[in-house]
Amino acid sequence: MQNKINQRQQLQRSSTFRVLTVITGALLAAVGLELFLMPHGLVVGGITGLSALFAHTTEMQLGLFLFLFNLPFIFMSRKQVNLRFALYTVLGLTCLTIASLALHRFPAVISDPLPAAMAGGICLGVGIGISVRFGGVNKQASDQGYSLLSGGPPKSTEVVIMILNCAILLFAGTLFGWEQAMYSIIAYLLAFEGVRISLRGLSHSRTAWITSSRCLDIQQAIATSLNREAAIAEGSGQDGEVSTLFCLTNRMEEEHLRALVLQCDSESQIVFRSATKDHRQTRLHE
Repeated sequence: MQNKINQRQQLQRSSTFRVLTVITGALLAAVGLELFLMPHGLVVGGITGLSALFAHTTEMQLGLFLFLFNLPFIFMSRKQVNLRFALYTVLGLTCLTIASLALHRFPAVISDPLPAAMAGGICLGVGIGISVRFGGVNKQASDQGYSLLSGGPPKSTEVVIMILNCAILLFAGTLFGWEQAMYSIIAYLLAFEGVRISLRGLSHSRTAWITSSRCLDIQQAIATSLNREAAIAEGSGQDGEVSTLFCLTNRMEEEHLRALVLQCDSESQIVFRSATKDHRQTRLHE
C-alpha cells in the first residue's frame, strides 16, 4: 500500500514539474518574441514568422495570431495524441499567447538589432524546446505543432516548409528592408538550433520491458492509450502468471507509459533501455 502511495506521489510531482516547465518555456519564448524580435521587425520562419507578418501588417497583437494559426495543428494531431499530451500542448500554447499579449506593451530590451536577433532567437528556440521536451508532447505533435513555431518540420514536409520559410523571409525583407531580413535569418537559425539542441536524443527509440502478472491488461491499455503494439516476451500473459512484456517507445512517452503500467498493476516493474543496445544484444545472441 505504501509503495502504491509513493508511486502516486512521484507521478504527481512529475506532472507538476512538467506543467511548470511548459509554462516556463512558453514565457521564455514570449520574451524572445516580444522583447527582442518584434520591436526590431525581426521575423523567424514557420508559424511564428507567419504570425509576426500578420501582426505587423494588420497592427494586431502577435499573441492572437499565434493562437489562431497554431490551433489547427492541435486538431490535426488529435488522433495521434492522448488527452494528457493534448492538455500539455494547449497549456503551452495558451501561456505563450497570454505572455505575448502581456509583454506587447513593453519596449525592446536591446536597441541594437544584431544582439536582439541573437538573444531573441536563442530565447525562442530554447523556450519552445524545453516546453516540448518536458511537457510530454509526443513526436508527431511536436513535429506538427510546436516545432513548426521555429521551423523544425517533419521530414515528409521539409520542402514545403522550406519554401514557406523562404517566402516569409523574402516578404519580411520587402516589408522591413534587407538588412533586417539578414538579422531575421540569424534569429531563425539560432531559434532552430535552440530547439534542436533542447530536443537532442528525445525521439530516439527505447524499449520498455515490463514484468507483471497482468500483462494482458497492460497490453490492451498501451494499445488503447498510446496506439502502440506490445508483445509478450516471456510467459503466456495470463492473469496471475508473472510474464514479461516489451514495446518500443521514446523518452517523451516514458512517463505516460509508466503511469499506464502502474494503473494496471501497482506491483509491476518497468525498465527502459536503448533500442540500439537491445538490438546489439539480440545480434550477439544469434
